[in-house]
Amino acid sequence: MTFARADNSIFSRWWWTVDRWTLTALGIIIGIGALLTMASTPAVAERLGLDPFYFVKRQLGLLPVALALMMAVSMLSPRDVRRLAMVGFVGAIALLCLTFGIGAEIKGARRWINIAGFSLQPSEFVKPTFAVVAAWLFAQQRKQEGFPGDAIAIGLYILVMFLLLNQPDVGMALVVTAVWFAQFFLAGLRLAWVSLLAGMGAVSAVGAYFVFPHVASRINRFMDPSSGDTYQISTALDAFLNGGLFGRGPGEGTVKSVLPDAHADFVFAVAGEELGLIVCLGIVGLFAFVVLRGFARLLQEQNLFILLAVSGLLVQFGLQALVNMGSTLHLMPTKGMTLPFISYGGSSLLALSLGMGFVLALTRKRYGAGEPLT
Repeated sequence: MTFARADNSIFSRWWWTVDRWTLTALGIIIGIGALLTMASTPAVAERLGLDPFYFVKRQLGLLPVALALMMAVSMLSPRDVRRLAMVGFVGAIALLCLTFGIGAEIKGARRWINIAGFSLQPSEFVKPTFAVVAAWLFAQQRKQEGFPGDAIAIGLYILVMFLLLNQPDVGMALVVTAVWFAQFFLAGLRLAWVSLLAGMGAVSAVGAYFVFPHVASRINRFMDPSSGDTYQISTALDAFLNGGLFGRGPGEGTVKSVLPDAHADFVFAVAGEELGLIVCLGIVGLFAFVVLRGFARLLQEQNLFILLAVSGLLVQFGLQALVNMGSTLHLMPTKGMTLPFISYGGSSLLALSLGMGFVLALTRKRYGAGEPLT
């Protein structure tokens, strides 16, 4: 796709200002995700008594919507990004509250609600929208004297934590906390408060071990595999061993037939067996490239809101990938967290498209001190 520089259309202006390297890396990740969806989901569907291509049709059918969402959002100006994030955050919080009343209970947690036949996880949309809203609040306090941005951001954070921990979704709460704390730190949080919040975080993590039995179980099994069922992680590690350097070939793996979450939380194990170590390292490199490229674009950024928002979104993207791949490789306790754009999951796909659309919009080239061309 090429446009003349003299072309003043919205698509031409977008093309010449968007970060095409990040866009290309995301496109490759999404392509790998589509390949692994076709490789991993048929076996899972057959075990559940469904049509073999049930999950393939749902995920790939939603993919054009996700891509259109990311492209559309990437054309927005920072002002419109703020507005969309605020509306999205209010809507996500409202839906998050509804999960306690009409949400479906799965494995002891109420995280999903059914809307027109689509199972939606509202907390996925809280992550990117809250990152942008918190960034605006932190930046606005430093720009406008007397504006209580920090206090409002703290209040919203407490509200989000209350809702997430009551579902419960400890993993999501940890990701939101990491993003929020990183943004607060970059906004100029005093070291005394950094130490205090870090201490409170450590105490909260220890408290989660004693309050939430499933958290204690996962940590115990990580520290001492003989203390409980480690079937999934042991099978995942065997998949990497079977794959070797070059893998057994797309569709030729066997782990997806015996691993319950082969299409979701453990899709990286399917990649290890079928595509091999070299491709897996390439996947890691792609995620690292997107994150580092995004931070490189921020080195000359003067707008505090953009700096904080993009930093938060990149921390969320990178941390989510790190947790998924690290838990699959038994480098940390297992956590039900999707691998961005690769794991099966409609809510995750749409929310990640929204978040990376925000990143692409906010890192577009701008001229002078004004808003982007669009």
